[in-house]
Amino acid sequence: MEPGAAELYDQALLGILQHVGNVQDFLRVLFGFLYRKTDFYRLLRRPSDRMGFPPGAAQALVLQVFQTFDRMARQDDEKRRKELEEKMRKKEEAEATATEQEPVPAPVLEVEVNSTTDAASGGPVEPQGQQGAVPEVAPGSQEDTEPPGSDTGAAQARREPPTLPKRQEQFQRNPDSYNGAVRENYTWSQDYTDLELKVPVPKHVVKGRQVSVALSSSSIRVAVLEESGEQVLMEGKFTHKVNTESSLWSLEPGKCVLVSLNKAGEYWWSAVLEGEEHIDIDQINKERSMATVDEEEHAVLDRLTFDYHQKLQGKPQSHELKVHEMLKKGWDAEGSPFRGQRFDPAMFNISPGAVQFQ
Repeated sequence: MEPGAAELYDQALLGILQHVGNVQDFLRVLFGFLYRKTDFYRLLRRPSDRMGFPPGAAQALVLQVFQTFDRMARQDDEKRRKELEEKMRKKEEAEATATEQEPVPAPVLEVEVNSTTDAASGGPVEPQGQQGAVPEVAPGSQEDTEPPGSDTGAAQARREPPTLPKRQEQFQRNPDSYNGAVRENYTWSQDYTDLELKVPVPKHVVKGRQVSVALSSSSIRVAVLEESGEQVLMEGKFTHKVNTESSLWSLEPGKCVLVSLNKAGEYWWSAVLEGEEHIDIDQINKERSMATVDEEEHAVLDRLTFDYHQKLQGKPQSHELKVHEMLKKGWDAEGSPFRGQRFDPAMFNISPGAVQFQ
């Protein structure tokens, strides 16, 4: 089987698992299918046998498949452990670097200013030990002697934006970017039918009237209203269409604008806005919630589950029941050769393909 081919059956298998409710019964369904419909449990006892497996071969095959995915699971665990250790190491290094590069505290700057003033006015001069300490500070603070700029420049240097995650597995760990991504000015996540965007806002933005959101089926623009005018936080054209009637936005005061978008089509998005970096949708979780399954698909899954339990009990399945219902109507009709006889379903062998379900 080609890599990734097994994922083609995820939706069907997921529907079965959600209906039976647990892994043990799910495995019973799978192995029951092998028992009823294949020669998986049939033994090759004679050289002339054409179907089946040698004794122990089927069990060895199951064990081999189990061990294959068990190794993959252990490798995933080890990979996650190493990534966590690497993340912790980088965090510790970043904290150590930030501590080493922390700007000189304000009192030292005051010593420099006072000593300069005293020297210019002919006043008392600081002892030699302190004078030797001041020039070390001066080169780094020479441009900051202007009162408004000194603390602001240092604060901006300390508030450098963190490095954004790049890999999809990093996005998957964050609920705000699950099946989506973290971008410079917003994060987004998605399921099969909807997207959710979170656009951070300044802390003083606490009222809805301070925000402007222009949303159409093909574009979005999010801005905050300042005294000096609008500050655009996010703007661009969507890579796909959205349903504006089913989309809405709200403000989490001082935190973010939350935009919920309803997709015009049921497919996975690789990017929200045109021109931005695309994610690899092969690395996201494509499982569909049962809440996103429409009534027609629900009906199919219910019918399959009903048929499965009927077959286990040796009772007619849905396609047979439907034909039986039609036959009963003509069984006792005028001119029927079966009129007056008891209706016997065993007289009919009905294949599933003989009935079309609406």
